[in-house]
Amino acid sequence: TENPKVFTLYQNAPNPFNASTVISYSLGKSARMTLAVHDVLGRRVATLFDGMQTAGYHAVSFDASGLASGVYFYRLESGGRAAAMKMTLVK
Repeated sequence: TENPKVFTLYQNAPNPFNASTVISYSLGKSARMTLAVHDVLGRRVATLFDGMQTAGYHAVSFDASGLASGVYFYRLESGGRAAAMKMTLVK
C-alpha cells in the first residue's frame, strides 16, 4: 500500500464507546509524535504513544475502563503540527 501524503487524525471508533475504542491516524513521513488523551479540563489522562513513528496509517487501542463517563479529547502532535478530536465515554 502507498504511504499517505498528509498528517491526518481520524475519528475514534466506536464513538460513543464503553471501555475501549480505536484511534487511527496517518503520517506522511516518519517523525517523532505524541498521541495523548485529555479530560475536559485539559488534564492529560493517558499517553498512548510518545516517540518515533514511521510514515503510514496507524491505529492505537485505548482502554478507558479506569476513567469516568464523559467527554475526552485526543490530540496528535508531530513535526510542529497538531490535531485534536472529541470522543465520548459512556459506562
